[in-house]
Amino acid sequence: MIGYPLDRLSEEVAYIAYHFHWPYDQIMNLEHHNRQQWVTEIARINKRINEESEAESERWREIG
Repeated sequence: MIGYPLDRLSEEVAYIAYHFHWPYDQIMNLEHHNRQQWVTEIARINKRINEESEAESERWREIG
């Protein structure tokens, strides 16, 4: 059986810790599937925020 790639695990841990400020041990204690769900949800949140920010910038460009 091949284990989960350590570089990918490190990326997931860093991503969750950066965005949610959760401690390392708490993130590492998550099941792989749950950790993946949080990574996906954070990405979805970031995408929505970025799209809203871009739309707001576009509105200001149209006004100015």
